[in-house]
Amino acid sequence: MFDVGIIGCGPAGIFTALEILKERPKCKIIMFDKGNNINIRNCPKSKIGRCIHCKPCNISCGFGGAGAFSDGKLTLSKDVGGYLEEYIGEEKLNEYIEYVDKTYINYGGDSHIEFDAQFANEMAQKCEKNNLKFIKCPIRHLGTEKCALIMRDMYEKLMNYENVEIKHNTEIQDVNFKEKEIYTDKNIYKCHNIVLAVGRSGSSWLEKICQQNNLKIINNKVDIGVRVELPRKITDPITDHLYEFKVYNYSKSTQNIVRTFCMSPGGFVTQENYDNDLACVNGHSFKDKKSDLTNFALLVSAHFTEPFNEPTKYGEYIAKLSNMLTGGKVMVQRLCDLKIAKRSTKEKMKELSFEPTLSDAEPGDLSFALPARILNAIIETFEALESICPGISGKDTILYGIEVKFYSARLKVNNNLETEINNIYAIGDGAGITRGLLQASISGVIAAKDILTKIKE
Repeated sequence: MFDVGIIGCGPAGIFTALEILKERPKCKIIMFDKGNNINIRNCPKSKIGRCIHCKPCNISCGFGGAGAFSDGKLTLSKDVGGYLEEYIGEEKLNEYIEYVDKTYINYGGDSHIEFDAQFANEMAQKCEKNNLKFIKCPIRHLGTEKCALIMRDMYEKLMNYENVEIKHNTEIQDVNFKEKEIYTDKNIYKCHNIVLAVGRSGSSWLEKICQQNNLKIINNKVDIGVRVELPRKITDPITDHLYEFKVYNYSKSTQNIVRTFCMSPGGFVTQENYDNDLACVNGHSFKDKKSDLTNFALLVSAHFTEPFNEPTKYGEYIAKLSNMLTGGKVMVQRLCDLKIAKRSTKEKMKELSFEPTLSDAEPGDLSFALPARILNAIIETFEALESICPGISGKDTILYGIEVKFYSARLKVNNNLETEINNIYAIGDGAGITRGLLQASISGVIAAKDILTKIKE
């Protein structure tokens, strides 16, 4: 019997536990994750040079979640990272942004903020003149290596409590929402409160569990696109002032919104694996170790209407199609080849002025995997971005695919992130409520605050 059961040990789940223990240090908490302990999480690819499809993936699963080995960016703006403003309002969200940001600093985060306000204003005006929307967003860059260390310190903090259990390498077979029971293959855990904090890698599992328990799901848009990589010298004139530029383009030809996302100056492109051997692409950057390249995502948002109601499965299908064409690897293509409807080959890739950071990506043709609507919106956006970042669509720009953000199944929750069933909470990226490290962490604090009102001394 536990006061709180937390499924998922990413930032959302971690901040739930930390916040509860701050007020109720004797609270009995159990946490579950299908991945490894943070102290032994590592990707074999760094040593052997190729992905061996660990199950579960050490990059996306385990204590710290995908956030542990992410770029470690805290986006210090209410306009970036999720939908929490809809639940708690602008004023409260800004308070929580400051609160959680300070928590990361207290655990060793860099106090420096990457943001030149005057330059941001100039960029906003330039974008407006070119029919683009620029989002002003101060960034605190923790760095991939520092982010992992912060998560390790949080793990040690939690393990100092005798009343806290963390179950690693543990698959949750089922959850009985009515009886508040969590089922593994060996035991049943009774919990007064259950927090669903599964992250993006667990979004399909969460959707299935909620359907079995008749919980209402609001289908979000699905974001599908590519990871762009190009010489850093092209983006430095902007990223030296802002670290990353968040730009939205409303495609005239397709009516879709296309956005830049997760920019990593001096960064590295990575492969992350989801369930069913699904290989997707992502990117990150270290605080100290730098490449001569910049990578970022270019994502196309698509909303679906009735009768279709499975955007998560749609995104998985597109990624699987790409994997099928590459033998299970991430696909890479030169932008110049894509524009003229030609497949990139290993010989053509040698014409680049640099070595791609994802060295085992398989050259191919993205048009065989991505729908024309998405490709047209991406190509159109490159043309628009040229007006603010000359050279961004040049001969040395390459595209990796597929990048999909699995947070399309958005659970119906109240302002405390409690579902329609009392004492069952759904938080973080997996619940479709947040989209990034900072707001995922905040969602944990919000749920914890409400749970604290229900826990006896």
